[in-house]
Amino acid sequence: MSEKIVLLLASNSPRRRQLLALTGWIFNVVVSDVDETPLPGETPQAYVLRLAEAKARAAQTYARPGQIIIAADTAVIDGSSILGKPADLAEAESMLRRLRGRTHQVYTALAVFNPGDGRLLTDICITQVPMRAYSDDEIHAYVLSGDPLDKAGAYAIQHPRFQPVEQLEGCFASVMGLPLCHLVRTLKLINVLPAADVPLACQVELNYKCPVSRRILAGEQVG
Repeated sequence: MSEKIVLLLASNSPRRRQLLALTGWIFNVVVSDVDETPLPGETPQAYVLRLAEAKARAAQTYARPGQIIIAADTAVIDGSSILGKPADLAEAESMLRRLRGRTHQVYTALAVFNPGDGRLLTDICITQVPMRAYSDDEIHAYVLSGDPLDKAGAYAIQHPRFQPVEQLEGCFASVMGLPLCHLVRTLKLINVLPAADVPLACQVELNYKCPVSRRILAGEQVG
């Protein structure tokens, strides 16, 4: 099954495409737009899980027979606030000032959906993200680059110049938007096995020595 299956990634994120390509799975991409407005009183975990499932289900009309749909949703959580994508440069600058020199959480939920039998599997990765004390000048330059505008929380952990995060001890790929080891362990439940050494490929690609991959693949909830 693993050699023949073609996944359908319900995302327009180039970062998720980059990460999924490391697994060796064959996949197609479809844009799956859903309303990302939080519901009243909704917890961060419930929010990202709901959106991941909604994206997966919205993509089923594009799935060919036998395809498995993969969807994800990522949110930056600061205290009780869900920080989405900034509406403009001013909001991006405000978010970056808010997060500077502090630790927040990134929640990424996965949804694996088989339209053929209606089976839906979900998983979630919660990562503690310590931000460095970057300067006002660094914020200004980064915001002017335009990079923050399509990022939850207004930053990309992998940005080569800004490098906003220091001493991460969790899943780097999850902060980028697709926790690969969580995806591997979820797909294994339906007998879809990776065609590559995913932890190794991820660490090489991201130049990051991951301290949690073995624990995640063993089924632990790491956060």
